[in-house]
Amino acid sequence: WFSGDDVYIANENERQEYVLNENGIIFVGNARYIEARAWYYGQFQDLLNICLTMLDLSLYYRQDPAMDVSRRGDPKYVGRVISSMINGNDNDNGVLLGKWQGSFHSHENPSRWDGSVVILKKWRQDNYRPVQYGQCWVFAGVMCTVLRCLGIPTRLVSNFNSAHDVDRNLSIDKYYDSSGRSLNISKDSTWDYHVWNESWFVRPDLGRSYNGWQVLDATPQEQSKG
Repeated sequence: WFSGDDVYIANENERQEYVLNENGIIFVGNARYIEARAWYYGQFQDLLNICLTMLDLSLYYRQDPAMDVSRRGDPKYVGRVISSMINGNDNDNGVLLGKWQGSFHSHENPSRWDGSVVILKKWRQDNYRPVQYGQCWVFAGVMCTVLRCLGIPTRLVSNFNSAHDVDRNLSIDKYYDSSGRSLNISKDSTWDYHVWNESWFVRPDLGRSYNGWQVLDATPQEQSKG
């Protein structure tokens, strides 16, 4: 609400929606059948200490506590730390372990989650061991809760027919033999859908034209900066 803050949004309706609203809808499915899932963010449900502990458990803090704490007023930095901590792929006591194939019978099927609060409290109760299991919309839902709890306006974005360009050549490559049969040698893929987050803050490092919604993605796909 303070106009000098890096996360200030001038529009009151957007503040109500992207900071204060504890309930939302996540769109999943595919381009021909889009499903709306209700999600309870619950960012005001006694989660602040859990979110602050998340910062303290991060590899960023463990590697350089003084530097980490000094940068916690920077939403760009906090967003990167939280996006790393939402998933448990970096041996950093992250919140959720991802799983996309096989059986879920021994743990929670990702499709059964309907809110962030139970996940975050289970993570704390289990002594900060990753909760099993999550997929993209679960990672995004929990990330939204944590960032809103920390005062960073955040929303979810769903994309359908979502391309994943692994080799970074700006194309999705498909290979065929001389008979026209498909060869399964490309690591690129196209998913039915993907869900990630956007957070609102200024970008003094890039210039005023880049202020506004910034993309953050907590789903563990590829390593970022190692």
